[in-house]
Amino acid sequence: MTDAASAQSWKVTLPCTRMEAEALEGDIAAFAMMDKPPVLMTSEAEPDSDESWRLEAYFEGKPGTAAVKLLRTLVPSARAAKPVIEQLADQDWVTMSQQGLEPVTAGRFHVRNLTGDPELPGHVNFLIGASRAFGTGQHETTSGCLMMLDRMRRVGMRFGNVADIGTGTGLLAFAALSLWPRAYATASDIDPVAVEISAENARANGVRLGTGAGRVGLFTAAGVDHPALIRRAPYDLLIANILAGPLIELAPSLCALVEEGGTIVLAGLLREQADMVLAAYRAQGMRLAQRSDRGDWPTLRLRKRPQIGWKRPRRFDSAERGEAWGFGSI
Repeated sequence: MTDAASAQSWKVTLPCTRMEAEALEGDIAAFAMMDKPPVLMTSEAEPDSDESWRLEAYFEGKPGTAAVKLLRTLVPSARAAKPVIEQLADQDWVTMSQQGLEPVTAGRFHVRNLTGDPELPGHVNFLIGASRAFGTGQHETTSGCLMMLDRMRRVGMRFGNVADIGTGTGLLAFAALSLWPRAYATASDIDPVAVEISAENARANGVRLGTGAGRVGLFTAAGVDHPALIRRAPYDLLIANILAGPLIELAPSLCALVEEGGTIVLAGLLREQADMVLAAYRAQGMRLAQRSDRGDWPTLRLRKRPQIGWKRPRRFDSAERGEAWGFGSI
């Protein structure tokens, strides 16, 4: 490959389904080991068709056989399709890489992804650039969580110890700290790249890092498998914007980290998955306090029922750390 070819941008296109496209919103681990991972974008190939979607992967430099093969594993429905691989002009790459990055307003929050976008007066403004980590505010799961946090603050709810499990870009932890600035905030993700990006975003938005009040402590952890996450419990507010599968798997360990009367906000699940997720958390003593749907994506606010006598919950046992390997933030 010539130096000129290496410097050019390339696009690989594969067909996919809507379900596969939605799953890719949080899939950053597949290319995490690459120095320059591709930017993945999905769109409808045919309007109102769940089976006719497309995946476009933008590479800096011509993708090798291994990269294309790895891309295929993300969309199993395209195993018989021939990928379309094309070289792009530089100006086309700039245009395409910025598609879909319009600022998002959710309640009092305004999230912009490009430095050239102006701040919105009267709102809490965040600059969260597009990156390998999920959580720029574009997806309904993230904006749904922002709306839920805003509503909780408007009705006077107060929190002093907040955890954001599967933080992605750090946005939800930053938003919570802006609403309750004296709180202790903890944010974690299974992907170390997401934790690095969260730290960069914190500095870009003037969010203080650290373990004290009014600061965000960042940790790399699968589920809640980290001594610091357990030591800093119990939390009165825990946010988990991941996927339905790990939400169900992590229900016992997440609920064990929340104090009696505490709140859990869940997102990343589809409407048809809500009953299964709710059943898992009700079994741990949680009750549904509020539900808000944005398109096909519900956001659930749960409250931990106070218990008395022999049913009173014990503190989280560090020997029973919750793990959901292979899952990070959605």
